[in-house]
Amino acid sequence: MGAQAAINRIAWGGKGGKGVDLYVLTNAGGMEVRISNYGGIITSIRVPDRDGKMTNVTQGFDNLAAYVSPGYKGRYGAIIGRFANRIKDNRFQLGGITYRIGRGEGYTAAADSSHVPYDERVWTAEARDGAEPSLILKLDDRNGTMGFPGTVKVTATYTLTSQNVLRLSFRAVTDKQTPISLTNHAYFNLAGDDSGPVLDQLLTVNADAITPGDASNTPTGEIRKVEGTAFDFRQPTPIGKNIHASDPLIQRAGGFDQNYALNGPAGTLRLAARLEDPKSGRVMEEWTTLPGLQVYTANYPPPLVGEVKGYRPHGAVALEAQGFPNAPNIPDFPSTMLMPNQTWLHTIEFRFSVK
Repeated sequence: MGAQAAINRIAWGGKGGKGVDLYVLTNAGGMEVRISNYGGIITSIRVPDRDGKMTNVTQGFDNLAAYVSPGYKGRYGAIIGRFANRIKDNRFQLGGITYRIGRGEGYTAAADSSHVPYDERVWTAEARDGAEPSLILKLDDRNGTMGFPGTVKVTATYTLTSQNVLRLSFRAVTDKQTPISLTNHAYFNLAGDDSGPVLDQLLTVNADAITPGDASNTPTGEIRKVEGTAFDFRQPTPIGKNIHASDPLIQRAGGFDQNYALNGPAGTLRLAARLEDPKSGRVMEEWTTLPGLQVYTANYPPPLVGEVKGYRPHGAVALEAQGFPNAPNIPDFPSTMLMPNQTWLHTIEFRFSVK
């Protein structure tokens, strides 16, 4: 008898006086996804290879302590907000007012230690059982948090379908104009989360251009064609083929860390990327309604606290559907502004199969 679709809750600890749970979603085919209401974190995704062997294909930890340890900055599998990725000098202007947000490196808009970004908050959770179980997470992001204007109410719904698709649907509304760009920061290795480098896995990205950045890797507004460059993944290409290319963008980042301008109209669900592990036969397609995709080859994995896993450079690839980084400062980029009379609706799907 096959597996039965279900969602089960496991008490996982607490943070800031609030209970933290781990939700286990399974479908009839046996695919299993574990998600916490702390940060909306995907801690594991177990899918079969061509022989039916189940393996976790996303990097993460099996205990809450690793995620809440002081100094942890990995954001493995977490929901990132209010604005994923970089904003130049951590500031933007809106209505004649300069807003300063965050500080530090990496996802600077969400990294200010004096505030609490989405990946470090306990979300309100509702589990829904059925043939396609779902986890509905809700968060009220108050005006001024992380320096952003407006109180934003966010709903993030994870659904595991019978076709081995993990769908993440975002809905957000605001009471004041604000930039918003939400994503999930999952790292994928289709051979297994701790199996070694992903250099031989084949990556396809449905994009003709990237938005190259300055010395801080913040996009300047340039749209650069990938044809004839190391960034061309329009056909299936081993990730390691050009990961050490002489291009200054690659040398500076220690590998790939670029936003791709996805083909097709934003707001329409279309293929963003495809990842294939030839050895196991596992395939993942990522589909999204968002305009951009950050391809990051785990060039500098953060130190791990309280875990024995030795995640190494290039041991996974993050494929983060997103609004264009620095869009609030670049009028020619697709707008990331949300108005009080609008609803921000976007979808990210991870579709798993075998070849």
